[in-house]
Amino acid sequence: MNESQGFVVWFTGLSGAGKSTLAERLAPILRERGRKVEVLDGDVVRTNLSKGLGFSKEDRDTNIRRIGFVANLLARNGVAVITAAISPYREVRDEVRRLVEGDGSVFVEVYAAATLEECEARDVKGLYAEARAGKRPGFTGIDDPYEPPLAPEVVCHTGKESVEECLARIVRYLESRGLIPVAAEVRS
Repeated sequence: MNESQGFVVWFTGLSGAGKSTLAERLAPILRERGRKVEVLDGDVVRTNLSKGLGFSKEDRDTNIRRIGFVANLLARNGVAVITAAISPYREVRDEVRRLVEGDGSVFVEVYAAATLEECEARDVKGLYAEARAGKRPGFTGIDDPYEPPLAPEVVCHTGKESVEECLARIVRYLESRGLIPVAAEVRS
């Protein structure tokens, strides 16, 4: 394992698919495995780094590019970066991948795959209901598209699998790439 190898775990999926939950639960696991970790949550970034941006395609792309830029800076300095943002458009996600990989870091796309119905059923903020009522125009999955990744490194079926099952799959992938030590090495 190369402890100085930075990487980005990029969670993508619909609102309510479980991206933030998985990101928050993955961070302490990586820390336990000896990694420096930063989490860039889409909602937090919008409040602090992308304040003033709307939800047009151009503004969404700008937001994702900003998250990608910061993630890349951290990763190229050996940090394990976890992002959790809807990032609905495939083209800009692929652009961020090229940026990160072009600087020598590893990009791991994790698709939080949940159906629109599953996301609406667990919508604690009421965003989908507002979108269906016309109060949130351009809402991803309702009247704006979400383009699922074509070849993500990890797919988590968050509507059918537990958080623990999803985390185990992500951790196994990171171990297989040598980005974190396997659990047995940590205990010895």
